Amino acid sequence: MSQIEKDVQQWLEQVVIGLNLCPFAAKPNRNKQIKIAVSESSTEEALLQDILVELQLLDQKTPEELETTLVVIPNMLEDFFDYNQFLDWVDALIKQQNWEGIYQIATFHPDYCFGGAHPDDDENLTNRSPYPVLHLIREESMERVLKHYPNPEAIPDTNIARVESLTDEEKHKLFPYLFV
Repeated sequence: MSQIEKDVQQWLEQVVIGLNLCPFAAKPNRNKQIKIAVSESSTEEALLQDILVELQLLDQKTPEELETTLVVIPNMLEDFFDYNQFLDWVDALIKQQNWEGIYQIATFHPDYCFGGAHPDDDENLTNRSPYPVLHLIREESMERVLKHYPNPEAIPDTNIARVESLTDEEKHKLFPYLFV
């Protein structure tokens, strides 16, 4: 496992699962159904091809074999604006492949900033990761778990409250890449 994969696995376990930011991540992680795919791409075209390959792999596997994929982008899209612009290409790819309603993308970035938020606001920590990451999600699986989850609409507010309650020491421990 590369250092990049280790960094993302640590973030997944300590932040996403450890803080319960995604109440659905623990089981597939425990069952080894989450793939961390590191894209070595340095161009948008090559990255889009890597994402296509990972979506095709998801399409070929059952959720029991592979539930979800985290595409890690260590060599490009460091600028959050550029990252957001690239998402239009990913959306177009999903549409072109007739995967609307089948797959969706969740977004994570070291400089993630929600619209209307200040870059230093704690709420952004819910989507901050060590590298730019695109989370490829099966919509059917998401719908299935949401049916059995009480009040899923409260998840974002609960997550914001959770990260806002962290001490500075906890933030430095969980997000060391933000304090370099």
